[in-house]
Amino acid sequence: MREFHGQNVSLSKSGIAFWTVLCWGIVTDDVARADQAVSTLRNTASSGAIETAVELPKSLAEIYIRGGVPKSIPQLIDMERQQQLIAARVAACTVNVTIGAAQGCGVIIDDTGYVLTAAHVGMRPGKNARVTFSNGRMVSAKTLGMNRSVDAGLIKISDGQNNDLPWPHASLGRSEGLRSGMWCIASGHPGGYDRERGPVMRVGRILRVNEGSIVTDCALIGGDSGGPLFDLSGKLIAVHSRIGNDIADNLHIPIHLYDNKDNDKTWDRLTASEAWGFLPGFRPVLGIRGDANKQNAQVELIKLGSPAEDAGMKVGDIVEQFGDVMISNFASLTAAVSDTMPGERVKIWINRDGQQLRREIEIGRGE
Repeated sequence: MREFHGQNVSLSKSGIAFWTVLCWGIVTDDVARADQAVSTLRNTASSGAIETAVELPKSLAEIYIRGGVPKSIPQLIDMERQQQLIAARVAACTVNVTIGAAQGCGVIIDDTGYVLTAAHVGMRPGKNARVTFSNGRMVSAKTLGMNRSVDAGLIKISDGQNNDLPWPHASLGRSEGLRSGMWCIASGHPGGYDRERGPVMRVGRILRVNEGSIVTDCALIGGDSGGPLFDLSGKLIAVHSRIGNDIADNLHIPIHLYDNKDNDKTWDRLTASEAWGFLPGFRPVLGIRGDANKQNAQVELIKLGSPAEDAGMKVGDIVEQFGDVMISNFASLTAAVSDTMPGERVKIWINRDGQQLRREIEIGRGE
């Protein structure tokens, strides 16, 4: 990977105390100026090289490093101003991603138009995508690689769509040194793109740092997947993945998992449009079995309650095409299924007693 060197605001539980005093009516000229910055930057969201880093006030240095809560009203106001300035910049590079009928988010990370997202948003390499900026501008893009084992995906905005101007993009931070209690700001388009509303910001804190994920109390909902998570200096530290077992259990992909590291050439593989792995508990399945030694993909067993049974498949059916992939044997069918995501709907063509039939099947989820 390249060297990794206004807004709607929703609060997590840890953010409620932070805003309480402000609700009593504290308004400053600085906050008003930050509000104006939100509007100005949003209106120019797709036209220039905006980055997201904001100089950190000295009063917030300890909170930035260790977490904790503001200890004075001036410090509280500084934190409010910092969040608003970051939100204004973040809006420019937080994009909605639409692929077919599915929607998610992404974050632009460089001036050429690379977009980090979640693998389940990108689905598979080579898909046509539409990227929508907060001001409503739409551009075309193409999905690249997917490391499904950590839910990391990459998209590239197609060239020649910005009059040779650089794209607005996130300032890249580091995810290796994060710790519980640190403040963070999540951005996204929950429920899909809404121009009147714009990207929604959520202020919260890091709850846990796991080997392959960051857990925060910044509540994510459908449509947020693939959106960015920033630290208190406005630098990108992670990408939204999914919701855990609780609404306050939100998982994010640390940005170092997109990078080349040691002997793992993740960035090179992503830019080369490779796809590999799957998340535990998210293995795509049809629920059928066949003989790998046969010269066709004939179904020999269908599991009860499986996606194949729900789609009306029968033992003896021969799968001839799966989506856009022609199927020659059971191994090629297995490979084609592995290149999908649970919940995705795929058209398949089968031969049943010499008659070709078309079925639509929703990919299931296995361990």
